Amino acid sequence: MFVDRAKIFIKAGNGGDGCVAFRREKYVPRGGPSGGDGGKGGDVYFRSSSHLNTLLPFRFKQHFKGGRGGHGSGKNRHGKNGQDVFVEAPVGTQVVNDGTGELLFDFTEPGCVELIARGGKGGRGNAAFATPTNQAPRIAQEGKSGDELWVVLELKVLADVGLVGYPNAGKSTLISAISAARPKIADYPFTTLSPHLGVVTFDDHGSVVVADIPGLIEGAHSGTGLGDQFLRHVERCKVLVHLVDVSGLGPDDPVGAIKAINKELSLYDRELLGKKQLIVASKLDSFVSERLTAVEQFCLKQGLRLWKVSAVTGEGLQELKWAMRNTLEDLISEGGNPGGDV
Repeated sequence: MFVDRAKIFIKAGNGGDGCVAFRREKYVPRGGPSGGDGGKGGDVYFRSSSHLNTLLPFRFKQHFKGGRGGHGSGKNRHGKNGQDVFVEAPVGTQVVNDGTGELLFDFTEPGCVELIARGGKGGRGNAAFATPTNQAPRIAQEGKSGDELWVVLELKVLADVGLVGYPNAGKSTLISAISAARPKIADYPFTTLSPHLGVVTFDDHGSVVVADIPGLIEGAHSGTGLGDQFLRHVERCKVLVHLVDVSGLGPDDPVGAIKAINKELSLYDRELLGKKQLIVASKLDSFVSERLTAVEQFCLKQGLRLWKVSAVTGEGLQELKWAMRNTLEDLISEGGNPGGDV
């Protein structure tokens, strides 16, 4: 199961209490104070991992607590420090303070470690309070409480290219044809219920990571269908490949479908329309000439190139793969993410 949002509770360990004790030794009738300090509570850290791709584990465990510091004891023995806790999260996870809405961390690379909650300090034992005028103090400190907070985890898929379009536009079939990804494929809407990542490889050992973004229909930005759950994954993609079905099973108005999807992207986040888009006419093996012509004329008016592909026959796939890679390389060389409204 793909889970991309979770709410968890973080509690660092409390510090151990200090101890009130006095030396009790033979021939030393009035031994001095010997109460040790309490140990520090355990910290809680987040660590990004490339071995995880879902927040599903957080559905079964929502509370993470650092170890409590040990109490001090006699003979000036300090308490043991509490055990630190590391919370593993997938790369692409954002950690947000649930109380304030503040973005705490954004893990875009594996192996990043960030402190989320600091353990409480241990209390001082009575030995620490001895002074020339108070040589037998009978006080000790309690350990301090560790930090605690609720955080919301949001996973945004990290991919070079995102496939967008209406349900049944051929996104899942395309990603299965150009990579080793094997999403469920069927001839009814919302077959794909979670994003799928695929790695497109080239003969020169280069590669491009492609994500199939499901659930985009009209009204997706406001919760219609599944789009509001998955639009966040489009934010991370550098290039968008916009598929439109030109077969007999596709929309009657394919140009209207392109505009509708772009409208949803804009309503969710205006900056998404600033991403470079490649318009792709899919299911070329069973195209309807009127629908294909309408898309061709639309692209001609917009000054856009149209790629025509069939994931079934393989027609146009190599050209599209290289177009994705070349577009990414151009963006890198330009040092930005150019592109205008489509």
